[in-house]
Amino acid sequence: MWSIGVITYILLSGASPFLGDTKQDTLANITAVSYNFGEEFFSQTSELAKDFIRKLLVKETRKRLTIQEALRHPWITSKGVIRTPEQRKAEPAQLKTERLREYTLKCHSSMPPDNTYVNFERFACVVEDVARMDQGCRALAGARDTIQDDVETLVSIYNEKEAWYREESERAQHDLSQLRYEFRKVQSSKKLLREDIRATGSRLRSTARKLDHLQAQFEALGQELLADLQWLQELVGGFQLESGSMDSPSSMCCQDSSECLGELLNRSRSKDV
Repeated sequence: MWSIGVITYILLSGASPFLGDTKQDTLANITAVSYNFGEEFFSQTSELAKDFIRKLLVKETRKRLTIQEALRHPWITSKGVIRTPEQRKAEPAQLKTERLREYTLKCHSSMPPDNTYVNFERFACVVEDVARMDQGCRALAGARDTIQDDVETLVSIYNEKEAWYREESERAQHDLSQLRYEFRKVQSSKKLLREDIRATGSRLRSTARKLDHLQAQFEALGQELLADLQWLQELVGGFQLESGSMDSPSSMCCQDSSECLGELLNRSRSKDV
């Protein structure tokens, strides 16, 4: 259990609990169980974890935690507290493997081959691997956050584009509806214009028929006037023969009246045409 306490101390801090400047200092620290929880290495370590180490690094075996007691310790049984990203950023980027390696080398040179610390060099390599894995996990988490940001940006752009296309589609539908309305309006106007043209043509044909009828009436009236004029001329000529005077004023008056009537008839016919 002593070894578990030492290993736990090393895992949490990356440093040795008893490392001294010389081999004699290290042995003296181990004998006196002299260690501390430096703020440099344990600033992010909970008090429960420190209590667990204290109860394992006890010189008297009777007072030291047993395996069952260690398994029932609150630090082991607790589910732990989720740390915030700010707390994670405040932790060291990597474990203090250099000091651990230094401690291991000193233990190799000062302890017997069968001592508990004989395998610390191998443990230091494992700790370095763990540190690299931890660094890789952090890099992977950073990449994941970056990808998440990119995905959120793409989703935002997609939503903006979708809203823009929806707005353009609504505007196009409105314009199309307006064009359809204008087209129906033009079609209705064309229909009304055709009806007006047909009505105007019908009225023109009716007017033409009326003009033809009036012209026929005027021609008949002209024929009647000519016939009456001829009869009048014949009557006047008969009177002239009876009187024997061809150059009398009455004959000239008849000729003038005949010419005036003919001219009026021609003028009326030309106006009607």
